[in-house]
This record gives sequence, structure tokens and C-alpha cells, in this order.
Amino acid sequence: MITDTFNSRTLANMEVALERACLLLPTGGEKHRARRIIAGKIIECANRGEITLSRLTEVGYAAAMQLGAPAQPVREKEAAD
Repeated sequence: MITDTFNSRTLANMEVALERACLLLPTGGEKHRARRIIAGKIIECANRGEITLSRLTEVGYAAAMQLGAPAQPVREKEAAD
């Protein structure tokens, strides 16, 4: 299980990176599949020991872009905060 592999700080960084990358995704039926792919890339990165938030976010953004996400993130969640 993933919680057995990484410490709590790394897991938190991974979660934030995933959420940031998913802001790039359009809404729709394929979003769940795209989240799984992005999460897989983030996990691969963390397994290589690259666990900083900036690096995990960079990898997440790159994965989202490969999936055809637009260059600018959707800022609805950030604007609501």
C-alpha cells in the first residue's frame, strides 16, 4: 500500500501535486482516468526519491500536458479560497 511506502510529508506533497496538476484538466468523463495516469507518474517520481513538492508538481503538470490539458490551469478552486 502507498501509505506504507512513503512518509506523511511525502504523501502530502504527492496529494498537493496531484491536485495542482488536475486543475489543468477539463471537466468530463475522462477526468478520473487522467487523474489515475497523473497519479501514477507522481508515484514513479517519488519512487525515484524525487519527493519535493516542486518536483512532484512539475511531473504532474508534465503528465497533464501529455494528456492534452491546456497550458493554463483552471483557477476556480484557487479563486474560491
